Amino acid sequence: MLEALAGVDRLVLLGDVIEFRHGPVRDALAAAEPALRDLGAALSAKAEVVLVPGNHDHHLLTPWLERRASRADPAPLGLEAEVDWRSEEPLARVAGWLAPASVRVAYPGAWLRDDVYATHGHYLDRHTTVPMFERLGAGAMARLMDESAEGPEQSEDYERTLAPIYAWIQAVAERGGPGLGRSSHGASAQAWQLLAGADRRRSWRRRALIAGFPLAVAALNLGGLGPLRANLSGPELRRAALRAFGEVLERLELAPAHVLLGHTHRAGPLSGDDPLEWTAPTGSAILNTGCWVYEPAFLGQAPSESPYRPGSCVILCAEGAPELVWLLHGLMRPVPG
Repeated sequence: MLEALAGVDRLVLLGDVIEFRHGPVRDALAAAEPALRDLGAALSAKAEVVLVPGNHDHHLLTPWLERRASRADPAPLGLEAEVDWRSEEPLARVAGWLAPASVRVAYPGAWLRDDVYATHGHYLDRHTTVPMFERLGAGAMARLMDESAEGPEQSEDYERTLAPIYAWIQAVAERGGPGLGRSSHGASAQAWQLLAGADRRRSWRRRALIAGFPLAVAALNLGGLGPLRANLSGPELRRAALRAFGEVLERLELAPAHVLLGHTHRAGPLSGDDPLEWTAPTGSAILNTGCWVYEPAFLGQAPSESPYRPGSCVILCAEGAPELVWLLHGLMRPVPG
C-alpha cells in the first residue's frame, strides 16, 4: 500500500493518527512510531505532510493550546491555525519520524485548495442526535459552561465544550484507567449491536435494553442534553452525522465547494448514496475519507462491501473534484459502491 505514495507531493493525515485513549502517552507513541516511520520513508524529501489532529489525538495539541491560552491576547483559532511545537513535545517526535518529508500541523482544519477544506470532523459531536458518549459529554459541558442560547458560533466555542472531555479521557488513559476503545468490541460497539439488532441473540439483556433505550433518550432530552433520537439504524447513523456536520459548516460560515472529513469512519458518498444527503446547507459537497480501523461490529455480514471497511483515502489533484479511492492490497481504484 505504501507504493501508492510514490509521486505524492502532499500527504494529509486527517486526524486520529495516534490513538491516545488506550493507555499512557509513551505507549501510544511507541505503537505509532513504526507506521509513521514507514510513511516518512515512502515519501520524497520534497513532500509535505499536513497533520490535522482530531479527537483521539487531540493530546498532540495540548502544549500548543496551553501556550496559546497563556498569551494576553491570542489570535482567534479560526478555521486554520498553524500549530508549532518544541523539541521535547510529542509533535517533535512525530515530525522526526515522518522525515525526510517536511511536516506542517494545522487545526481545526486545513485549506488544501481555495475550494477544498479538510478537517477531522469531531466538531459534529456537538450536534449529532445519536446519544454517544462524546455527544452527551458535550451537551453536559455546554450546560455547565452556560453556552449561549444560539450555541457555538466559532471554533473556540466547540473547543470550549469538547476539549475538556478529551483531556479527561486522556487523563484516565494516562493513569492506567480502562482504555476507552481498547477492544475492537468495546462497550459502544456492543451496545450498538444489541440495540440496533446487529446482535441476533434474544437475551434478556437485549430485550431490556431495547425496551428501556427510548425512555433513557427521552429522559436525556428532558434533562437538556438533546435533541437526541433513539434510532440507531445504519442509515440514521449516517444521516445524523451528515446533518450534524452540515450544522457545523453553517455555524462556522464555511462554504467551499468541497469539504473533507473522517471521524465517523463511514466512507462516502458511495454510488448508492443520496447526493442530497452529502450536500451541506451551505452548498458544500461533503466527502468522508473513510475508515482505517478494523471494527467487526460495524462491518456486517459482508465486510468487503461495508462502507465502514478500512483502506480508503481521497486523492486531490490541482484541479477537479476530490476522488475517493481504495488502497488495500496495493491497489488504487475508485471505491466500489
